[in-house]
Amino acid sequence: MLLTLSDLKLKPSQSEKTLLSICEKKLRAPCRYFKILKKSLDARDKKEIHWVYTVECSDKPFTPPPRVFEKIKKPMPRVYVVGAGPCGLFAALRLLDHGIKPILIERGKPVEERMKDVETFRTTGKLNVESNVQFGEGGAGTFSDGKLFTQTKSSLNREVLDTFVRFGAPEEVGYLGKPHIGSDNLTKVVRNIRNYILSEGGEVRFSSLFTGAQFKDGKLVSVEINGVREDADELVLAIGHSARDTFEALYNGGFLLEQKEFAAGVRIEHLQSKISKAQYGAGYSALPAADYKLVSHAGERAAFTFCMCPGGEVIPSASEEGGVVTNGMSYFARDGRNANSALVVQVRKEDFGSEHPLAGVAFQRKIERAAYESAGKNYKAPVQLVGDFLADKESYYFGEVKPTYSVGTQFVPMRAILPKVITETLRAALVDMNYRLSGFAAFDAVLTGVETRTSSPVRILRGENFEAAERHGVYPCGEGAGYAGGITSSAADGLRAAEALSKKYF
Repeated sequence: MLLTLSDLKLKPSQSEKTLLSICEKKLRAPCRYFKILKKSLDARDKKEIHWVYTVECSDKPFTPPPRVFEKIKKPMPRVYVVGAGPCGLFAALRLLDHGIKPILIERGKPVEERMKDVETFRTTGKLNVESNVQFGEGGAGTFSDGKLFTQTKSSLNREVLDTFVRFGAPEEVGYLGKPHIGSDNLTKVVRNIRNYILSEGGEVRFSSLFTGAQFKDGKLVSVEINGVREDADELVLAIGHSARDTFEALYNGGFLLEQKEFAAGVRIEHLQSKISKAQYGAGYSALPAADYKLVSHAGERAAFTFCMCPGGEVIPSASEEGGVVTNGMSYFARDGRNANSALVVQVRKEDFGSEHPLAGVAFQRKIERAAYESAGKNYKAPVQLVGDFLADKESYYFGEVKPTYSVGTQFVPMRAILPKVITETLRAALVDMNYRLSGFAAFDAVLTGVETRTSSPVRILRGENFEAAERHGVYPCGEGAGYAGGITSSAADGLRAAEALSKKYF
C-alpha cells in the first residue's frame, strides 16, 4: 500500500525519524519505502515555529517507473545550443532524451577555469570579459545562492529539481519549500551535467562565441561561431540576460527584438543574526538562516527585494570594462555574517529615452558606468548607509554591518548614480518595508551599487511553437530571450523549447 501523508508537523528539536514512526503507525506494518515530498518552515507564530512535511510511504519496496521518451527518426539533425546556463544545459539534456546529440556552444570557460577567473576578479579587480560571473559554464546563476524556488506554475518544475538532485545536488533540493543549491554545489552539478552530455555523444565547446546565423528562404542553414560558418539545421538560443553583443548581432541580423521592462537599484546588507531574530524570534539560532521577500507600493513605483542571499556576500559581477555591477552569492551552508538582497525599483520603457529595441541595454550601461566613475574607476563599488541615504547625507564610516563586496568600496551618495525616480522610490520603500521586517531600515545597513542585471532588457520574439518570428529553425528561450527569470524557470523553458524542436523529427 502506497500512502501520501500531508501536514505532518515537527518541532525544530525533533528528529525526522519521527516521521518514519508516524508512517509505520498508519501502515500498521514496517515501512519499506519512505520519501519526503515536501518540507517547509512555518514561522508565522514565533512561539510555535515548526516544520511541515508531506511524505510518501509503503509497506513494500517501491521504485517509480522511469520516464520513456520518444526517439527521433534518422537522419540526425545538426542542432546547436548557444549558452551553457540552466536553459541551455536543460535543453541539451532534453535533446539527448529524444536521441538528438546537441552541439553546446559556450562563449566562456569550463566552470573549473571560470571559478579561478571569478576569484581573480573578486580579489584583484582584474576582469576577464569572457569569463566572469555572467559568462561561462553554468550561467550567471552559478555564482548566486542557487535558488530554485519559482513563482511560475509549471509541471516541469518538479523535473528540474529532480534533475539537479540526479546530477549531485543535495537530496533536500527535491523537497524543500524554498530549495537552494548554493554556489559550492552548483559548480559540481554543472560539471556532472557536462560530463553526461559528452558521454551520450553530445559536443561541448568553450570559448566559442556565437556571432550570427544565415538563412535561406527564412530557414536556418548555418551558424557563425567565432566568425566561422558551420552548417546547422536547428539553433537553440539560450544566451543569458547579459549577452549584449549577441543581442546586437541578432538585431543587425534581422531578428525581431523588442524592449522589455526590468528593475534596477542596489544590494542591501544586514547582519544575518538580526534578520533571523526579526523573522524567528529568540529561538532563531536553532533554525536555518532566515530569508525574506518584501514588496512596497509606498513610492511612485513598485519596489521589491530580489535574489535574497542568507549568510551570503555581495559580489562584483561586471562583464564589460568600465562598469560596476553587483550580485549576491551564498554557499549551501548559508553561514556568512551578513544577509543581502537586491532592493530594486521597476524600470519602465518610458525611462529608456528611445524606442530602439536595445535602449534598455543603454539604460543599464549608463548606470553601471556612473557607478564605476564615482567609485574610482577600479571596480570598487559605491556604498552608502541606509540612515544617511534616508536623510540624503554623505556616509563616512560603517557601523556593525561591514560590506562584503571584496574588490573594495567607496562612500558615494546613491543619488549621484541612480535616476531620481529610483532613489525616491527606494526611500519610501525602505521606510514601508521596515514596518513589516523590523530593522530592515536600520541606520547602519549598507547599500551597495549597482544592481542592474535583474532580468533581460530585451525580448526575442517567438511564436507558439517556440520558433523565432520570421526565423525558422531558431528557438530563443530562457532569461536572455525574455521568457524566464531565475534558474528553475530558465531550465523549464529550455526543456519546452527542446521538446518543441524535437517534435519536428518524430
